[in-house]
Amino acid sequence: MVQMQNAEDIQKLGKENVDLALKSFGAWSKGAQAIAIEMADYTKSSFELGTSTLEKLLGAKTLDQAVEIQQGYFKTSYETLVAEVTKIGELCADLAKEAYKPYETVFAKVR
Repeated sequence: MVQMQNAEDIQKLGKENVDLALKSFGAWSKGAQAIAIEMADYTKSSFELGTSTLEKLLGAKTLDQAVEIQQGYFKTSYETLVAEVTKIGELCADLAKEAYKPYETVFAKVR
């Protein structure tokens, strides 16, 4: 356990803790921004896919053609959703790792 010798030690510890918190907050901010951008991109592409599929459906000449268009839409939607969920999961894991990094040295000292 660390023993405080004087007010300087307390000030230094306080400054170090603030620095760690700011670094961690910076990582959270950067990670959250990356996740928000990714979600916005996915939403845009999903909307565009839905719009283009609707246009194709309105132009379908037969019921079989309409069913084929709809099946293609569902398949593509599912595949992009799975890929997006995977990517968001990776971004969240990276966010947690980056936010924890500033504290690694502190936790290592405590052990």
